[in-house]
Amino acid sequence: MQTILNWILIVTALLLSLSILLQHKSSGLSATFGGGGNSYSSKRGVDRILTIATIILAVIFFGGALATLFV
Repeated sequence: MQTILNWILIVTALLLSLSILLQHKSSGLSATFGGGGNSYSSKRGVDRILTIATIILAVIFFGGALATLFV
């Protein structure tokens, strides 16, 4: 069981890193210092899907990390 949880954490961490790196560049801290002018626009299309996928992957990763404490 421990091995399966470790593999789930590894795959989830890789997918989470990929989904973070693929997000729009001007939505980060650089927008605070003049990097993006439209920081209050709503997310549409691929940006929205990536945002939702990032949240879901983060929850799965957090849940997997907590599960490894109890197994």
